Amino acid sequence: MTEPLIDTPEILQINNYLQLHHATLVTTDGCYAVSVQGEIELDGRKIAYHLVPDEGFLGKTSKWRKMDTAARFDMLKARWNDEARAKLETQLLHCAEQVLAIANDFELDPTSTLTAFQAKYELARFRCQLALDRIAAQKLGKTATRQEDKTHNAVNLSLYPESFTVAQAMPRHFIAILGPTNSGKTHAAMQHLLKAKSGVYLAPLRLLALENYRRLSDAGVAVSLITGEQRKLHPEATHVASTVEMLNPNRMIEVAVIDEIQLLEDQDRGAAWTAAVCGVPASTVYLLGALEAQPAIESLVKRVGGTLEVRKLERMSPLEMEKKPLGSLSNLQAGDVLIAFSRREVLNWRDQAIEQGFKVSAIYGNLSPEVRQAQAERFIDGTTKIVVGTDAIGMGLNTPARRIIFTTANKWDGYAEGTIAASLAKQIAGRAGRFGEHEAGFVAGLDAKTHQMIAELLKQKIEPLPATGFFVSPNLDYLQQISGATGETKLQPLLELFAKHINVHDEFFLPANLSEQIEKARWLDTLLLPLTDRFVFSLCPISTKFAMLESAFKDWTQARAKRKTVPLLRMDGLGGRNELQYLEDTCKLYSAYAWLGFRMPDTFPSGEMAESLMQSTSEKIDQLLQKQNTSRRPTSVGKSRRGHQWGRKP
Repeated sequence: MTEPLIDTPEILQINNYLQLHHATLVTTDGCYAVSVQGEIELDGRKIAYHLVPDEGFLGKTSKWRKMDTAARFDMLKARWNDEARAKLETQLLHCAEQVLAIANDFELDPTSTLTAFQAKYELARFRCQLALDRIAAQKLGKTATRQEDKTHNAVNLSLYPESFTVAQAMPRHFIAILGPTNSGKTHAAMQHLLKAKSGVYLAPLRLLALENYRRLSDAGVAVSLITGEQRKLHPEATHVASTVEMLNPNRMIEVAVIDEIQLLEDQDRGAAWTAAVCGVPASTVYLLGALEAQPAIESLVKRVGGTLEVRKLERMSPLEMEKKPLGSLSNLQAGDVLIAFSRREVLNWRDQAIEQGFKVSAIYGNLSPEVRQAQAERFIDGTTKIVVGTDAIGMGLNTPARRIIFTTANKWDGYAEGTIAASLAKQIAGRAGRFGEHEAGFVAGLDAKTHQMIAELLKQKIEPLPATGFFVSPNLDYLQQISGATGETKLQPLLELFAKHINVHDEFFLPANLSEQIEKARWLDTLLLPLTDRFVFSLCPISTKFAMLESAFKDWTQARAKRKTVPLLRMDGLGGRNELQYLEDTCKLYSAYAWLGFRMPDTFPSGEMAESLMQSTSEKIDQLLQKQNTSRRPTSVGKSRRGHQWGRKP
């Protein structure tokens, strides 16, 4: 039974209302809210704002999703209207008056303080308080103690680009190649990289680093592969393919390619892209990514220095929405890609597609890059006819998909399930119709509701990346400076001081999301380890949310504290219905050991063996996924052993 269609005119009415009132819908802290833009004027000074009004929250994500479109529109109009804007601007003017009064009395520059009014996801009252705190901090700075000055200066990220001395000392020319998926952004940059005397390709994923390592190697280039967990070093390497976090800011090169530049906006990993743009020491730097990244690129390049050339590309093959939803898995065709947003749902839909008689590749984030690539290659060579995957296919996997079919338009965001962002919908949909394989790409929803929601998302205009607020993570040098200024030696408070004191400066640079690192630091501070070791362990890519991985992490850190070596244990298969999950977690364990092996080889001496076991475990996972393709007997069309075409119990 399908759900009723969404009232499209009302959705358009909401979008028109938002545009008319300079507002957008955002999700923050598990809630939907209205974020608004505008400008106030005070004493001849124009002050821009972009924030959530104090009454701008519209409800928890789960509650909002249950409301019909008309009710959503009514709530939006009640929360944001001309009266609400007048109230907000009065609030901001009152705050600005206080800031300017203090600035005038103490001969301070209020410019950076008033940028507090530009925080897309935060409430007005919090930003007003931050503005007052900032001007108070500036006022206090006139009489602050030497130690306080040293603490603030130790975290003063206004000088962050200058910390990359090699890049800052050389002239750099940036070339931004921007366009949607399947527009050929990578080709020109890689051609230049292939011909250069030296260069680096910086990838968002190990999968992409590996793919372009092979591309360079196949072309006869002396290239090394360097990722957190993997090294393939060429003795005479002129080029490097690596993940963006592995940037070497001290080796001058001719050409650099930084892929997926729009990830500057990612609060968890965006700091790596900030560091790459600030610090890659290349004469020519290519920035590849989405069109909406242009304002951010222009702003950041202006700050770090260098010339900028922007090239905009269009999609090479058309992308079309199917006239109607798929309706049933019995309508699947070879070359289709089904999208779900969890491992469980991917395996569920995969099983049902197999029962329709198809051989299927499964791709999701928990799989290692090697398995994802192997599953994709089976689809490319025709061994499998269907792919079922998460948004993991949206970046780094070029499959000859003719049609992308969304089983849902909703995804769990850590708080509640909500509609995916338009940018994500477009990135995934753009994988359909690969140029040279198909004349056009097609997109559909599985059911009528999903079909219409995806159609609306693909029509939406993507909001540009902000031109300020570039994320930065603290390196060891920053933390040691803070330690020297404050006398603090524990890692957790040092990380918290970094995030706290950064807010007294302007918000051109912001602290990245350090929550996971701080959580690890809480445990590490209980051990007799030097700050250097605790810092390295805090960055180890191992999740402590899973018992097996958390236990290994604690055992490893305790062994380091006791100056013992950590042998690599070969994990035996679990067998049974949980074997796939066990192998996935085991692969992550080997990966983390290999990562530590490159940084602490005296404690983790079996790094090469860990790499080998990563590979062999990945092969087992791939073989298990393939075995499941043949272990299920196809049933008659439209009937599965779950008894219902949507995968629910009858």
